[in-house]
Amino acid sequence: MKILVMNCGSSSVKFQFINMEGEEVLAKGLVEKIGSTGALLRYKRRGEKEIRELAEVRNHDAAISRVLSTLMHPRDGVISSADEIDGIGHRVVHGGEDFSRSVLITDEVRNAIERCGKFAPLHNPHNLKGIEVCERLLKGKPQVAVFDTAFHQGMSPEHFLYAIPYGLYRKLGIRRYGFHGTSHRYVAFKAAEKLAAPIETLKLITCHLGNGASIAAVDGGISVDTSMGFTPLEGLMMGTRSGDMDPAIAPYLMEREKLAPTDVESILNKQSGLLGISEGSNDMREILEAMERGSERHALAFSMFCYRIKKYIGSYAAALGGVNAVVFTGGIGENVPRVRSESLKGLGFMGIELDEEANAGNESLVSRGRTKVLVIPTNEELAIARDTVGVLAEMAREQAGPSEETINRELSSLTIEERRELVLLWAADPQEEMEVLKDRLLHKIQRKLNVRTIRYELIRMGLLSGDGNERGKRGGESMESEGKNGRSE
Repeated sequence: MKILVMNCGSSSVKFQFINMEGEEVLAKGLVEKIGSTGALLRYKRRGEKEIRELAEVRNHDAAISRVLSTLMHPRDGVISSADEIDGIGHRVVHGGEDFSRSVLITDEVRNAIERCGKFAPLHNPHNLKGIEVCERLLKGKPQVAVFDTAFHQGMSPEHFLYAIPYGLYRKLGIRRYGFHGTSHRYVAFKAAEKLAAPIETLKLITCHLGNGASIAAVDGGISVDTSMGFTPLEGLMMGTRSGDMDPAIAPYLMEREKLAPTDVESILNKQSGLLGISEGSNDMREILEAMERGSERHALAFSMFCYRIKKYIGSYAAALGGVNAVVFTGGIGENVPRVRSESLKGLGFMGIELDEEANAGNESLVSRGRTKVLVIPTNEELAIARDTVGVLAEMAREQAGPSEETINRELSSLTIEERRELVLLWAADPQEEMEVLKDRLLHKIQRKLNVRTIRYELIRMGLLSGDGNERGKRGGESMESEGKNGRSE
């Protein structure tokens, strides 16, 4: 199976084309400066030099058309026709509370992505644009949405709520969502492989450190806390973002400096962090170089950056009740030994003992103590491709239909509380597609049920009729027989 992975931004399209038999990247690239006459296409086939071309690329339609024509180019391409593309996986930044896993893109999913655009106005509309263009250019090809926020939907209310009036959460959805979820999930499961231990038995702290940075507490493969919040501004000090700060600073700045809300937002997102403190750079390599030249300001920025990481590691170790391993990933986490060393100083009481030689070489295991410290390169594109394959395989199984034995087993295992959650979710929107209802139920009960099992149960409770009324029609099957055989005694 060959999967095209797409990451569409406001002025760029990043892509990889992966043969999932062997998980081999056949080609990858980037279209930059979309909307200009001087757009740049960077394209690299496996094992060959990068090709760079300047061209006029007016919009995302033109950008994605150029990606496809390059992949099918007689000389530089890797496929002869679009028929060889089995599916498209899209990175989508925000899934809100609607999605706790990757899903097949339907009209309902598109609408939900659009609704979540209020939380990520700089990202979701462009992610959605890529989906719409691919639908036009690759008619009939299944598309899958992989959400940055999905992995953190396992957080409990005491972890994701802010201590503000509850009505603001109910009305406006103000809560902690977390980001970098695809990366945190990928390296957490990779860590389990390297430790040769089931992910369900591990307590991990994953540190995604780049120009954007976040940390997650992962218990048994589930994210139970993470440093980013309602937006990616919360948490660690980053390249240009402030991270955690007293919220009262914002109105104080507005009053004293006569600033508009957008001005303050710009300061905190684009002029703060490493850049703001050093007053020189947001690039960790340049920070370290300036430190070597004796710059106290750059040294201060470095120390602040590492201190915040250490503080979060300590707090998450407490929240988890112990930790088996700390994982570093991202551009800084993978490649800057000095950041890892400084961030872990003084954590010997947690069983962390850094192997300085291994750390200097950016080796996979960089510790000697009982608590392991791992350096694991992230691979979000591969994670998206894997999720796409998984969703398509699940779709194929559901189209084939579950066995009667499977349906009866699932029906008999439903608890009273799970049935109650199903009824409440159904009642909230009786016209909602079954696939979306299934995803919402998964988020509530942390258990995945087959679509037909859910439909059988709704028929049994008299909420759907056996001839496929209301939402039952949307499943694409007649339910005459289901009404007769779907009872759970």
